[in-house]
Amino acid sequence: MEQADVIRIQRFEEMDLKELTKPRGSHHDVSSAVTEIIRNVRTRGDEALREYTARFDGVELQDFSVSEEEWEQGLRLVEPRFLDVLETAAARIRRYHMQQRRQNYIITEENGSAMGKVFRPIEKVGMYVPNGTAAYPSTVLMDLIPARIAGCGNIVMVTPPTKEGTVNPSILAAAKVAGIQHIYKIGGAQAIAALAYGTESIPAVYKIIGPGNAYVAEAKRQVHGVVSTDTVAGPSEVLIIAEGENDPRILAADLLAQAEHDPDASAMLVTGSQELAEAVAEKLAKQLSVLPRKEIAGASLKNNGRIILTDGSKETALQIANLVAPEHLELCVDDPMSWLPGVRAAGSIFLGRYSPEPLGDYMAGPNHTLPTGGSARFSSPLSVDDFITASQFTFFTKEALADIAPSITLFAEQEDLIGHARSIMSRFPEQE
Repeated sequence: MEQADVIRIQRFEEMDLKELTKPRGSHHDVSSAVTEIIRNVRTRGDEALREYTARFDGVELQDFSVSEEEWEQGLRLVEPRFLDVLETAAARIRRYHMQQRRQNYIITEENGSAMGKVFRPIEKVGMYVPNGTAAYPSTVLMDLIPARIAGCGNIVMVTPPTKEGTVNPSILAAAKVAGIQHIYKIGGAQAIAALAYGTESIPAVYKIIGPGNAYVAEAKRQVHGVVSTDTVAGPSEVLIIAEGENDPRILAADLLAQAEHDPDASAMLVTGSQELAEAVAEKLAKQLSVLPRKEIAGASLKNNGRIILTDGSKETALQIANLVAPEHLELCVDDPMSWLPGVRAAGSIFLGRYSPEPLGDYMAGPNHTLPTGGSARFSSPLSVDDFITASQFTFFTKEALADIAPSITLFAEQEDLIGHARSIMSRFPEQE
């Protein structure tokens, strides 16, 4: 395979910048189909779930819950070494997210007033775990451990059943490590509808998290407002900035690590070196030819991959990174810490040549559920904050309120809200 057939090499000054921000992913409109599925689940409950499970997953189920026997059988299929890896990863994820815990606070004043904020976990959370072209036990850990740290006590998981009517053993193992006890074998938009509205056997929740296909994403959009949902994730993406001395073999491997996710995934390299660009393209062609998921990775690189040649300046490279606002940003540069202040939008930033993106997928500790499609400009990685709510409180004595009553009254009158002013002054009839 020729390198030109694998990935485009383009000069930044010759590019249409819209190419860097164009939406990716399926443009097939599934909204009508999803609306019908949600309506059916709301009105017919478990009966509709059984029909959709038979139609879409090819399995007849009467009971959706995973029994103790299924748990035991599934866990016996997981090699002990992988269980140890899951435990190690969970410990690292837990240590990182423990720093995100919120503390209640109160501010008091000499006149007796007090105000503050109290934080509490979301009472009921549902997590969707896909089981399509690949299973992702890492996402189980990344999504559920922050919820546990937040204090969520009632967490349920839904995941599509296998053709045998079971759950992927690695998913069961990750759920056990994360401390989940209730798993239901349902998938697709019907699972989201069940979590949002509840059925005879599936409890309704207050928040739904977890990635899924276009139908799952659309279902989350449609039930948002009935329940809270996390960010609707788009295709995964990485942008690598490579300046100074870099091994083209390693850079090619990093690009392929992202491209093998999905044909719509995006893998881009930014460099000021024509020689490095061509060397990376050559290594990509060689490595792609022996990659097990080469069809997927090849489509990703052809459709969305590119190597962008710049003038070699730090400013131009950061301009591109901030324009793209990638899910993952690798800074394969000398002194990467000095680049960090210039990054204004990225989901997760990997600093240096020994911090590749797959490190963050599995073992580093920071969350791998990240904003995609440029939404890093206004969204953040999944965190403990996503599983808590807060109430603020205010306490004033009569004396404290009297101190600022005239100011409140004047404010209200300026907005022509006389009822507001009377609400205050009615407490002080002697001043009316």
